[in-house]
Amino acid sequence: MKANSMRSFAAGLIVSASVCGAVYFAGPNKAASTQKTVEKPTVDEMKTMLTSEGYVIQTNEEWNKQLAAAKKEKNDVKEKSNENKNEKPNEKPNEKIVYRTMLTVTSGMTSIDVGRALEQAHIINSAKDFFNEVEKRGLSNDLRPGTFEVESGKSMDEIIATIFKK
Repeated sequence: MKANSMRSFAAGLIVSASVCGAVYFAGPNKAASTQKTVEKPTVDEMKTMLTSEGYVIQTNEEWNKQLAAAKKEKNDVKEKSNENKNEKPNEKPNEKIVYRTMLTVTSGMTSIDVGRALEQAHIINSAKDFFNEVEKRGLSNDLRPGTFEVESGKSMDEIIATIFKK
């Protein structure tokens, strides 16, 4: 390209950019004309709308009263439980806690995965002991997929018989 044609091209770009800028800045603002003005509802209208939707509306005073009542009730319960503890300090409950869970075994799970799930559910004491017992019996490949109900009162033999094929 020659110098004159280059200058003419540059001048054309400047003129077209100036025209586009002038139209952009001086033209009508469509965003302002399409905006709708929304009237702000009054406090009573807002309360009516919220209560019709199922919300409960309280003033700060009402809320603070409810909080104080709840705290007082909580303290009363603590005091009563402390009184009960002081009345019978030598008695210990002889109840044994039994944990029960629904164990879901999926394909691809291993006996160590099952052991970990049983340990998390407080059914067995150690996932490693469970895994070692399964390995000792040679049942690691006989894991049955499905959902089984197991509880902590069962022996290791009963749990293994429930989950593994024989």
